[in-house]
Amino acid sequence: MMKKWYVLYTKPRKESKVTSQLTGLGIIAYCPMITSNRQWSDRIKKVSSPLIPSCIFIHSMESDRNLVFQAPGADRFLYWLGKPAIVLDAEIETLQAWLNGDVKDAIVENLAPSELYTIKDGYFKGKKGIINEVGKNRLQLVLLDLGIKITITGDH
Repeated sequence: MMKKWYVLYTKPRKESKVTSQLTGLGIIAYCPMITSNRQWSDRIKKVSSPLIPSCIFIHSMESDRNLVFQAPGADRFLYWLGKPAIVLDAEIETLQAWLNGDVKDAIVENLAPSELYTIKDGYFKGKKGIINEVGKNRLQLVLLDLGIKITITGDH
């Protein structure tokens, strides 16, 4: 049997703690984080937060999946059609590359909400999604395979 990536729900705001606890137990866990600027009345601070709230990715064999519940804060697995949802290795690699800034250029032209769009090249080549919203420097796309909404912003 090969190891696969599974989606694990955590209790709210416990993603980082569960990830580090699982890593300490020898389980490969990945919590994609994003950094954003938050403004308070007296300062601006960079804050890291999970890209997908209450979700982390676990790389294990199906027979070892229940070991994750040894970590306080682990809640349940995501299921799809009655089976544990599996995320492809290529999708995790793409997510990591995107968060590391390796995905640089995106050109958005003549797109309208509710249209079906197939990504033509890059890490998401061949993936289909429905355009949710198009802005001046922003595109929201619902990826059909994963059932998630992603927002792509441009710094141009």
